[in-house]
Amino acid sequence: MAAKNWLLTGKPGVGKTTIVRLLVQSLRAKTGGFLTEEIREKGVRVGFRLRDLSGGEGILAHTSFPGPHRVGRYGVSLEAMEEVGIPALKRAITQSDLIVIDEIGKMELFCPAFQEAILEALDSIRPVLGVLQGRPSPLSQRIETRQDTRIIPVTFENRARLGPELLLDLRAHLNGIGCL
Repeated sequence: MAAKNWLLTGKPGVGKTTIVRLLVQSLRAKTGGFLTEEIREKGVRVGFRLRDLSGGEGILAHTSFPGPHRVGRYGVSLEAMEEVGIPALKRAITQSDLIVIDEIGKMELFCPAFQEAILEALDSIRPVLGVLQGRPSPLSQRIETRQDTRIIPVTFENRARLGPELLLDLRAHLNGIGCL
């Protein structure tokens, strides 16, 4: 079975999200879903913002967030997943040519409804371009065994050539389903 989902994986800071952004900008497809952006204060990362490609946003995690849901020093906001992430994915499944999921990682494990939306996107007829955190989890293990999903390791050595290679793959797939 040919891949219809492409998920980048690799160490933090290697350029996974940068590749996704460049691919989204280079394709002329209608794109939906979300990106995760760092929040920095005085040069120090203090959190992560969830940005819906349709314009909405919410703070996914922040060092100042209290509560039981934590990943390292970050408190995680289930509300951002429920109010921004899930609607972005649901909308992308029905209205976009390409679904973007940046990223699938530890924070998502706190929200079963968000995990279901991710799996629904992967199961949909729409192709998915995303980022899969490298640490093993029940969700990542389930995703990694999918026959329709290509897991692509990103390293400092290969990241420059991955963008153009993936652009060709995505264009061919989108042309094949009549989206470009």
